[in-house]
Amino acid sequence: MAANNWNHHHHHIPVVVLLMILLLCFTTTQGIWLDLPESGTKCVSEDIHNNVVVLADYSVVNHQEDSHLHPAATISVKVTSPYGNNLHHNENVTHGQFAFTTTESGNYLACFWIDGNHRAGDRLTVSLDWRVGIAAKDWESVAKKEKIEGVEFELTKLEGAVEAIHENLIYLKNREAEMREVSEKTNAKVAWFSIMSLGVCIGASVLQVWYLQRFFHKKKLI
Repeated sequence: MAANNWNHHHHHIPVVVLLMILLLCFTTTQGIWLDLPESGTKCVSEDIHNNVVVLADYSVVNHQEDSHLHPAATISVKVTSPYGNNLHHNENVTHGQFAFTTTESGNYLACFWIDGNHRAGDRLTVSLDWRVGIAAKDWESVAKKEKIEGVEFELTKLEGAVEAIHENLIYLKNREAEMREVSEKTNAKVAWFSIMSLGVCIGASVLQVWYLQRFFHKKKLI
């Protein structure tokens, strides 16, 4: 019996590992630091499909030791959707948070730039914790609301991960189909353009030969 139980668990371990790997691939948590230029904007983008939760925290990392002598440097933040809709805009802040559920599929853009209260030459870095999908879900609230814990709670999270993976696979499949369709249309246009170019070249060559023949006949060279 012991041997049978070991084999049973041994077969399920790779499945769990595979699910966790897929979870890491399709639900992301990005903790990054951005060095902002003295003038200009630095942006972070993420390709996200529809109906996905996004949660992010950002804060200025102050590298100056004499901050009590000088005002804290502040930044402005703007987050836009793939179609240019403004999802978050904050000015003259040192930290903040934005959260939304996507309603469009495509690249979501978070841009940061320096406001006033910044001395020339000072280094200014922004810490950004960007969480998407399952990683952005408040699982503690879910556990309290549904009164689940332990193994049942872990299975609930795993079920959510599987649903997220399935949705992402469908999204990737649709994007691949769209890209293939665009590629096929582009190839067809290029083929027609090549045929037309060849036809123009042949026509120009025929006209050139005809013109030269007339010229030579007129000059009685042939």
